[in-house]
Amino acid sequence: MPANDPHDSTSPSPLLTLGHPLLRQVAQPVDAVEDPSVQRLIDRLLLAVQAANGVGIAAPQIGQPVQVVVIASRPNLRYPRAPLMPPTVLVNPRLVAASEDTELGWEGCLSVPGWRGRVPRHRTVEVDYLDRHGRPHRQVWEGFVARIFQHEADHLVGKLFLDHVRSETDRLSETAYQAMEISSLGK
Repeated sequence: MPANDPHDSTSPSPLLTLGHPLLRQVAQPVDAVEDPSVQRLIDRLLLAVQAANGVGIAAPQIGQPVQVVVIASRPNLRYPRAPLMPPTVLVNPRLVAASEDTELGWEGCLSVPGWRGRVPRHRTVEVDYLDRHGRPHRQVWEGFVARIFQHEADHLVGKLFLDHVRSETDRLSETAYQAMEISSLGK
């Protein structure tokens, strides 16, 4: 269960950034999804991902070391080619299966501002999770949405995308990445 939270659920929560020790902790499972503090946490995550132009967020990024993530893929300034999907809340997510095939793709992170990295991820994932009402789901995601899930799941075990970057040539400043993206949109 999330610790007592001084923030209300109507304004975005501050994001922890690289170097904060909570980002390297293993998140704990949520025992009672319907608990009001968990519901407020979910509301805060939904607000934060929207306000920051993110496509996903995990509870540790706002200082709550519990297993709650939001996948909210949509085209935005940071990810203009992202597929559109409704925001999806995943409580206690568990990777059930992943494809053997992987692909390299560029990732950024709300907790690592100013940087992008090219990271290998499984092309397809199958995930069990509870929704915000405590109902169990099993979902298969592919491509970019599978990438988002793997990125957010890393936060639950104290990892960041930078941990998966293979070489210096696979890391760019946000400015260089955006310039690369803009030039490729015309192609």
